[in-house]
Amino acid sequence: METESYTNGGGVAKEIGIANKQTIRGNDFVLRFLAFVLTLVAAIVLGVSKQNELVPVQLVPTLPPINVPASAKWSHMSAFVYFVIVNAIACAYAVISLVLSLANRGKAKGLSLTIILFDLIMMALLYSSVGAAAAVGLIGYKGNTHVRWNKVCDVFGKFCGQVAAAIAISLVGSILFLLLVLFAMLNLHKNRRH
Repeated sequence: METESYTNGGGVAKEIGIANKQTIRGNDFVLRFLAFVLTLVAAIVLGVSKQNELVPVQLVPTLPPINVPASAKWSHMSAFVYFVIVNAIACAYAVISLVLSLANRGKAKGLSLTIILFDLIMMALLYSSVGAAAAVGLIGYKGNTHVRWNKVCDVFGKFCGQVAAAIAISLVGSILFLLLVLFAMLNLHKNRRH
């Protein structure tokens, strides 16, 4: 059996190359589909998050506190708005790139390189939105005593939980786009050697 492989080396190498391309296409499909689902879920989880509470406010130390209605909503913070918009864009792009990748199947090199470039852009946008949302979320969770910003997560616990879940989901989506870029680079490297 081993001698057959060596004598018919061109055919075996071609079969292995075809199997590797099919595996890469399968991985590409799965990663793009998962990126679509995760960015959609992250945008929805934060986009529907809202919590209303009565917050006691002490105006004068000798009088009892007054309960004031307050709400926490994703649209109140620009970092959360950015997060929702970027995840919606990445979600739409994941669907478009999935369709283009299936239609292309590696035939048009220019389209493949364009998809890789936009994968890289989506990855960068997602990481920046995760970082912005996490920074604002951390201030809401811990506060900042130096500028007298109080914690809000002890009052708006449900809202903060949804923010944390959306950030974690989007971070996984970002990692999937990173894997797409890495697999594409690996594929380009393999094609260049042959």
